[in-house]
Amino acid sequence: MAKSYDYLFKILLIGDSGVGKTCVILRFSEDAFNSTVICTLGVDFKIRTIELDGKKIKLQIWDTAGQERFRTITTAYYRGAMGIMLVYDITNEKSFDNIKNWIRNIEEHASADVERMVLGNKCDVNDKRQVSKEKGEKLALEYGIKFMETSAKANINVENAFLTLARDIKAKMDKKLEGNNPQGSNQGVKITEQPKKTNFFRCTLL
Repeated sequence: MAKSYDYLFKILLIGDSGVGKTCVILRFSEDAFNSTVICTLGVDFKIRTIELDGKKIKLQIWDTAGQERFRTITTAYYRGAMGIMLVYDITNEKSFDNIKNWIRNIEEHASADVERMVLGNKCDVNDKRQVSKEKGEKLALEYGIKFMETSAKANINVENAFLTLARDIKAKMDKKLEGNNPQGSNQGVKITEQPKKTNFFRCTLL
C-alpha cells in the first residue's frame, strides 16, 4: 500500500506544566480548545498532515509532561525529533525563566541540528501578562531561534507556528538531500530510495 505522505516529521512540545502545550496541539491538530484539559502523564501524540510546496508532510506532534518528576520519561523522546517548540505561559514568569533549562535539555539530548522555536502562549490574557513580548524576542534572539506569541484559546498564531517550523525542517532536509546529490537533479528524493545511505539518515530508538 502506497504511503499517503512524502515526509514524516517528529515535533516535540516541551515546557513547564500548565503552559498550554496540550491545548496548542489540540488547536492545531483538531481545531479545538478545551479549558479542562487534564495534566498530561508521560507522553501523548497527535497527527496532522499538511501540504508544503506540493509535498504532503505528516506531522507527528508529541506532547511531553512538564513536571520535574516526569522529565526522565521524556528524555528518550528528544532523540529523533526534527523540530522542538519550547512553550512558556506569558502570565507565568517562572515558566519563561525555565526556558533556558529546557534549552539545555535539548542541547544535551536532541540532535544538534534540530529546528527550534519559542512560543509565548496565552497571549489572549494580556491583563495578566508577566512576560513582555520584547523579553521573549530577546531570549529567542540570544539563542538564534524563532519566536512567536500564541493563544490556543483565541486561535492566534498556532497554525502559523507549526507551518513555519515544518517549512524550516523541510528546507533543512532538502538542503541535506541536495548535498548528497551534487547534480541537484533529484530534489525531494525519498531517503528510502537510496538504500546505501539509509543508515545515515534513519533515527532509531535502541
